Amino acid sequence: MHRNPSLLFRAAASLLRPATGTPPPLPAPPQRRLLLFPAHHHHQRARAFSAAAAAGDYGKDVDEVNRKFAEAREEIEAAMDSKETVYFDEEAACARDAAGEALSAYESLLERLPPAEADSLRRSMGLKMEQLKAELNQLDE
Repeated sequence: MHRNPSLLFRAAASLLRPATGTPPPLPAPPQRRLLLFPAHHHHQRARAFSAAAAAGDYGKDVDEVNRKFAEAREEIEAAMDSKETVYFDEEAACARDAAGEALSAYESLLERLPPAEADSLRRSMGLKMEQLKAELNQLDE
């Protein structure tokens, strides 16, 4: 260590100070726009069930169908992983039950929705439900 460390600190600080009396002003930060999407695009998906929400609270039911769909997919995946093992029959039964719950919740929700909202739900979730049926059929192959 240097014999006089405070002398070193003062010398370093003097190098950081500007040579003139007052430092130049800092430039203003650039203006940033935080909008990533046009305002009408941001809530486009949320509006799909706005009429249904006014008629009743279907958003929670849609979330429940999505949750059951995800659980069914996980059960099918677990069953497929256990194929050709002693656990397959039990895993496949759980997967069939979970898929049945998801599909019946979807059908039940479709029956309760007004026709326009039911069509919208079919467009947004119909392919997922068909995918679930196809994956379930793979268990029997």
